[in-house]
Amino acid sequence: MIGTTLHEVNSERSEIASWYAGKNVLITGATGFMGKVLVEKLLRSCPHIKGLYLIVRPKKGLTAEARKHQYFKCVIFQKILDANPDIVNKVHVIKGDLLEDDLGINIDESKHLITNIEIIFHCAANVRFDQPLRPMVEMNVVGTLKLLMLAEKMENLKSFAYVSTTYCQCNESVLEEHAYPAPQNPYEIIEMIKTLNDQSLAEITPTLLNGLPNTYAYSKALTEDLINRYEKKLPIVVVRPSIVTAAMDEPLPGWIEGVNGPTGLMIGAARGVIRSMHCNPDYASTVIPVDKAINGMIVAAYNRALSETNSIEFSNLCGSNKGLISWGESIETGKRLFYQTPLSLALWYPDGSIKKNYYLHLICVIFFHYLPAYIIDFLLLLFARKPFLVKVQNKISTGLKLLQYYTTKNWTFKNDNFRQQYNELNRIDQHIFNMDVTYINWEQYIRDYIRGVRTYIMGESEASIPYAKKNLRRLYILDRLTTYGFYAIIFWLLWTYVDIWIERSDEIIQNALQKIYFTYQNKTFDL
Repeated sequence: MIGTTLHEVNSERSEIASWYAGKNVLITGATGFMGKVLVEKLLRSCPHIKGLYLIVRPKKGLTAEARKHQYFKCVIFQKILDANPDIVNKVHVIKGDLLEDDLGINIDESKHLITNIEIIFHCAANVRFDQPLRPMVEMNVVGTLKLLMLAEKMENLKSFAYVSTTYCQCNESVLEEHAYPAPQNPYEIIEMIKTLNDQSLAEITPTLLNGLPNTYAYSKALTEDLINRYEKKLPIVVVRPSIVTAAMDEPLPGWIEGVNGPTGLMIGAARGVIRSMHCNPDYASTVIPVDKAINGMIVAAYNRALSETNSIEFSNLCGSNKGLISWGESIETGKRLFYQTPLSLALWYPDGSIKKNYYLHLICVIFFHYLPAYIIDFLLLLFARKPFLVKVQNKISTGLKLLQYYTTKNWTFKNDNFRQQYNELNRIDQHIFNMDVTYINWEQYIRDYIRGVRTYIMGESEASIPYAKKNLRRLYILDRLTTYGFYAIIFWLLWTYVDIWIERSDEIIQNALQKIYFTYQNKTFDL
């Protein structure tokens, strides 16, 4: 009886939280979307962790303490601060910059990190899709190299988790959980960046990319290749999240920060400025909620530390295609739910759609994006107001061109390691560090996502929903009147000029017949 009770008590213990207890963790990219969720999760679910060291870029006029105070103002930390205000003492802000020599960290702090750090989460990256090659390589490749060189000196390092992406090898239709060679040697590319000017780099970039969609994907491929060369030197795990979206449950349902990827599309569509998108509705939307991805990272770092292998481990943090919602389903569901909780400020009724055919999409962009934009900007000029909508549409078109590569191709991301790591957790850890993406209630998730966009991005409260719905009804009426008015004008033009067109067509036909007749007569006469 006593033995059974002890066994039951022991089975209720979080093995992961116990392992992280008393350890010091270094995090880069802590001020980013995923970084903040990682910090909050470690503080809340691993309460006995010794310390979190965050490498943060210095800001003019702000001390490290001021940066930390500013950092914890984020709403996701409110719950843990209410429960334990002193928990902030576990967090140490290190002034540093991946673009600087020696990461911009002073000698004393560098020595402290070398002596005390046991786990590294390298989340920092330039994630923009429209950047030239130089800033991408300097941040994502060279910055990682500097961190690897620092990690080599660490006396007690047990795990180095590098955050990559499932889109690091876009030329591969199936991405396995293992290493892939980069198109070029990363060290040679680093030297090239140092020697060539911007114009020369721009000219050679398309050749270097070798079919990859942008310099971001290319830099991630290079960085993974670089990390693979440290296989025997460091205990590394490469985690590859797919498209990371709003939180499902933690730290707050629907919490989101930034307008990259699907979030920006949602806002643009909800405001009525995105009316068409080139996308294959049948392909899986390879998204993963941020809390699932962060839990996967924490578990992967834990497993790598316990592993006795000298090989680099890989984990694709993503759902299986069967469990994912398609782009078509997600967009139609989002549109339906946005009508229930619309944005207060919209320029037009949100009634856009996705187009499988690229040329149909282009026609819709001309008529539903640019034509209204030019008309509205012209009216603004007449009323001595500053035009802005054409510039907005130019930015939207650029963003859509960058994203349509990912919405018109189908990939299979293998996630056997990811699923196995979850299945091997005990019952308590499966609950605390839930990374199960097999069964997701997509309807509820998209509902929370939309409310998160309204609350955390747009700053709109629940109290504004009645006004937003009233405004949506106005826009609907205006949209219908405009649509019916357009068709009425077309019908009127056809009806008004149909007689003229018929008369002209009759004249054309008669003239043609006469020419044929005279030609025939002349030929007959010659004979």
